[in-house]
Amino acid sequence: MTAYAPDALIREDIAAYLAQHESKSLLRFITCGSVDDGKSTLIGRLLYDSKQIFEDQLSALEADSRRVGTQGQNIDFALLVDGLAAEREQGITIDVAYRFFATEKRKFIVADTPGHEQYTRNMVTGASTADLAVILVDARKGVLTQTRRHSYLAHLIGIRNIVLAVNKMDLVGYDKGTFDRIRLAYRAFASEIGITDFAAIPVSGLGGDNIAAPSEAMDWYTGPTLIEHLETVPVDADREARGAFRLPVQWVNRPDLDFRGFAGTIASGTVKPGDAVRIVPSGRTTQVARIVAPGGDLAQAQAGQSVTLTLADEVDCSRGDMIAAAGDPPEVADQFEATVVWMADEPMLPGRSYALQLGTQSASATLRTPKYQVNVNTLEETAARTLELNAIGVVTLALDRPVVFAPYEQSRELGGFILIDKATNATVAAGMIRFSLRRAQNVHRQHLDVTREKRADLKNQKPAVLWFTGLSGAGKSTIANLVDKKLVRMNRHTFLLDGDNVRHGLNRDLGFTDADRVENIRRIGEVARLMTDAGLIVLTAFISPFRAERDMVRQMLAPGEFVEVHVDTSLAAAEARDVKGLYAKARSGALKNFTGIDSPYEAPEAPEIRIDTAVEDAEAAADRIVAWLLEREG
Repeated sequence: MTAYAPDALIREDIAAYLAQHESKSLLRFITCGSVDDGKSTLIGRLLYDSKQIFEDQLSALEADSRRVGTQGQNIDFALLVDGLAAEREQGITIDVAYRFFATEKRKFIVADTPGHEQYTRNMVTGASTADLAVILVDARKGVLTQTRRHSYLAHLIGIRNIVLAVNKMDLVGYDKGTFDRIRLAYRAFASEIGITDFAAIPVSGLGGDNIAAPSEAMDWYTGPTLIEHLETVPVDADREARGAFRLPVQWVNRPDLDFRGFAGTIASGTVKPGDAVRIVPSGRTTQVARIVAPGGDLAQAQAGQSVTLTLADEVDCSRGDMIAAAGDPPEVADQFEATVVWMADEPMLPGRSYALQLGTQSASATLRTPKYQVNVNTLEETAARTLELNAIGVVTLALDRPVVFAPYEQSRELGGFILIDKATNATVAAGMIRFSLRRAQNVHRQHLDVTREKRADLKNQKPAVLWFTGLSGAGKSTIANLVDKKLVRMNRHTFLLDGDNVRHGLNRDLGFTDADRVENIRRIGEVARLMTDAGLIVLTAFISPFRAERDMVRQMLAPGEFVEVHVDTSLAAAEARDVKGLYAKARSGALKNFTGIDSPYEAPEAPEIRIDTAVEDAEAAADRIVAWLLEREG
C-alpha cells in the first residue's frame, strides 16, 4: 500500500480539480439592458449561487452592503461586480466588468455591460466575443429604448442565443400577466430585427427567484432556471470546425536555423500533417509537415487551437498572411461594404485614412460618406454625411492593399475589424464586413511600358511635391508662385495647384466642413501623385489643416518625394493681413468652419522646410526652397 504525504494528496486534489474543469465547455455571455435594470445584481447572484465567493470576499461584501445601506437584504450583490469607484458612488455600471464562474456542467465568462446610451461602445466591446446575451428588462418598465438598442447590437454582432430576463418580478407581485405582456412586446420587436427565437425567463436577482432554483412564488413558470438554461444552451462551437481550414499567421517562430514554423490560432476547419495548403495572398502551395503544440506534436488540430505549423517547402509567409486549405482558399479583396459602430468622441471624417486591423492583418483604410445611418429605435435608414459617437452606419471602405476576409456572418475572425486613428492610436470604430465590392475584383492596374522613371529622365529632373501648408493669409500662394517662376526659368517642368483655383473646378462640390476638407486634400493628393508619375515637380498651396491628411498624401508618393513646407505665420499676423477679408467674416459669424477661428490648424511637427514669415520675406523664402530642391537633386 502506497503512503502519500499530505502535500502530495493536495497536489493530486488540485490536479483532479483542474482536469475536471478543463474538460468543461466554456460559454461567454453578456448582460445588457437599460440603466438600473439589475444587471450587476443578477451577476452577483449568479456568482453567489454558484458558490464562487470566498469567505473573506463574502465578509467584505456584507460590510460594504451595510455601509451603503442595502434595504431588506444582508447582501448587495451588485457590489461584487461594480468594482469602479465611480460606479459604486453612482450605482451604475460605466465600464465592462468581466467575471469568471463555473458550475458542475460548464464554465462561464460573463461581461456586465453599461446601460447608458453614451456607453454603447463599451457594450459592443463586451459583446464582440460573446456566445449569448442576457437582455434584462425591469418588470415595472417593460421594453425600453435601450432594450431595443442592445438587442439590435447583440444581433448585429452575431449573437444568436438571446435570453430575455424579466427582472424585479418581486416588485410587480410575481404577476404572470405582466411577464406575458413584456414577452409578447419583445417578440414583436425582435422579429423585426431578425431575432427568430429567444428564451424568456421571469426572475428576481435580489431574491434569487428562478436564478439557480425554481421560484415558489412563480409556480406558473415551468421552464428552466437561468443557470439551467446557461448550462444547457447549445453553443455552435462546431461551426468553425466544419468550415474550410484557415490559420491567420500571428508569428513566425524561428528559434534557430533548423526550425521555422508559423504560429497562430486556427480560425476554422481542421488540419493534419500532409494536408495541402495555400499561402494567401501570395498563392504559393505546399504541405503541412508538422503540427507543433506545447504538449508535443499533434496528429490533428482544429478551430480554436493555438498551434505552430511547419511546412514541407521554403515559402514566403509572414505575419498577416493566411495558411488555408489549398483546394478552398479564402477570398481576397481591397474594397468592402461594412457596418460600422463609431466609438470615438470625434466624428468620422470621410476620406481620412485610418489604420485597419483585421485579425493579424493590417492595412490603411479610407471611408467614404456613409450610405446610411441606422436609427436603432425605429430601424429607419437615414441619410448621413458622417457618423457621431455610438452611431451605426453602412459605409464603403477602400484599403491600400488586398486582405483575406470572409463576411462577418460567416466568420467573426475574418469579418470583424477595428479602425484606429493614426495620430492618437485610439480605436475609433468597430466594423463588420458585409461583402466585398465587385469592382475590387474586376479592377486591376494596367502595366505601362513608359515608366515614371523614364518620364522623369526625359525632363532631366527628380519628381517632387512641394506641399505648402499654413494658415489662410500666411503667404503660401505668394511663395509657391515665386518658387514656380524660379524653377521654370531654370528649365524645370512644374505645375502649381492652388487651393482657390482647384475649388473652382475639380473640388467645386466641396464645402469647408472637416469632412469636406479631408476629401479636398485626398483628391489633391491623387492628382499630385499622377503628376509625379509624369515626372513633374508639383507645387501645392493649401491650408491642409490636418496632419493625418498631409501624412496620407506623403504615403501616396515614393519615399522622399513629399516635401512639406510650413509657412509659419502667427494667427495675429495672418489676421492682420486679411487680404481677402475672410477673418473678418469668420469673426462676425458669417463664415463658418474657418481655420484658426472655429476650425483647428494642426501645425507640422517635422516639416522638411519651415518658413518663418516674421524674419524671412517671400523672395528670400523662395530662394531657400529652390536651393534646397537643387541640393536634393544632387
